[in-house]
Amino acid sequence: MTSTFSSLRINSDRMLDSFTQVSVFGSTPEGGVNRPSFSEAHLQARKWFREQIESAGFEFRTDGAGNHSAVIASHELAKQSPTLIIGSHLDSVPNGGKYDGGLGVVAAFEVLKIIQENRIKLKVNVEAMDFTDEEGTLVGLLGGAAISGHLHQKDLDNPRGGRENLVEGMKRAGLSDESMLSAKRDPKTLAGYLELHIEQGKRLEKSKINIGIVSAIVGIASYRLSFLGKANHAGTTTMEDRLDASLGASSFTLKARELVMGRYKNSVVNVGKMEFAPGAFNIVPAQVDLSLEFRSATQDEFDKLEIALIELAKNEAKNFGLELKIEFLGKHSPSPMSDKAQTAFASACDELGLTNTSLTSGAGHDAQSLADLCPVGMIFVPSVDGISHSPKEFTEWEDCVNGANVLLHAVLKLGID
Repeated sequence: MTSTFSSLRINSDRMLDSFTQVSVFGSTPEGGVNRPSFSEAHLQARKWFREQIESAGFEFRTDGAGNHSAVIASHELAKQSPTLIIGSHLDSVPNGGKYDGGLGVVAAFEVLKIIQENRIKLKVNVEAMDFTDEEGTLVGLLGGAAISGHLHQKDLDNPRGGRENLVEGMKRAGLSDESMLSAKRDPKTLAGYLELHIEQGKRLEKSKINIGIVSAIVGIASYRLSFLGKANHAGTTTMEDRLDASLGASSFTLKARELVMGRYKNSVVNVGKMEFAPGAFNIVPAQVDLSLEFRSATQDEFDKLEIALIELAKNEAKNFGLELKIEFLGKHSPSPMSDKAQTAFASACDELGLTNTSLTSGAGHDAQSLADLCPVGMIFVPSVDGISHSPKEFTEWEDCVNGANVLLHAVLKLGID
């Protein structure tokens, strides 16, 4: 990037005004937002975003998956130039925080305004995008999956949020199965994707580092495991004679923790739900269904952990004389970030005098959906106390501005050099 642009910075007050405005939609008394995908609050936020785009003189675009974006054309022939997408999402988890996703959208939009105001000539088109349903109220990473071609009819037929909820949501947004599946983009038309996000953890805050440059987004896999025993009277059945499904499920949960902490230190495992049947005080549990999720940043560890956890579940069922039913619910493989994008972010941090470190993302993001479609990169800014998916989610505005400036300068580096 030439020295001409080295002094450029985003307009902090203007970005804060945009952030404050969009945070009104779905706001909660506790200071967060309740803006699940295609809810009334989410649709209002998207309406606001479109109005902001059009009033600023940018081209507004929406696709069959409902992704909303502002576009600024390159100085080259726009149809022949690839597009660099920047952005995040405006939907939230139920009763969530206002920084998760929202910050990335308003920062991306502010970057476009700086490019426009300074009449910067780029070799790429730049598109500031609000992705659909990143948080998974309906499907999960829906907008990114649609663009990358990873969305299939089976995902729409059996979505995590329920088919009825998806259909109702699409109807409110003016979308359909057919439109969702039409949003796929040609990789040749994309120069890459960059995303600014809050860390949602304590690593940056603890180390007092300004910017986290993401090296990879973890792979995530989920299963439903059912430990099957035999119901019987809890008072008259001796401890030795029981086929107690809860024992296998509980033992597995404890040993899964030990397994990961001992052999897979860069991974995590979670049992987020257990359901007992018949579920009475005086009946030995005949069945316990548990929800299993695990995450790893490298493909090798991800694959080995999957095998180890399933083998552990089988062994624990056998130890207590139980049967085991295994239901695979889905997975996203680990997503390495682009070396070129990481270098651009690091160079931007150096020029801006901001400290930075390389780290992995333990949460899923829109970037992972596009990782095999085009070069992707992601940066984090510190989260106070590491709190996220909560109304108490908070990031100091100075840190938000730092992240937006790094995003701006990375875009200039990739769009000019």
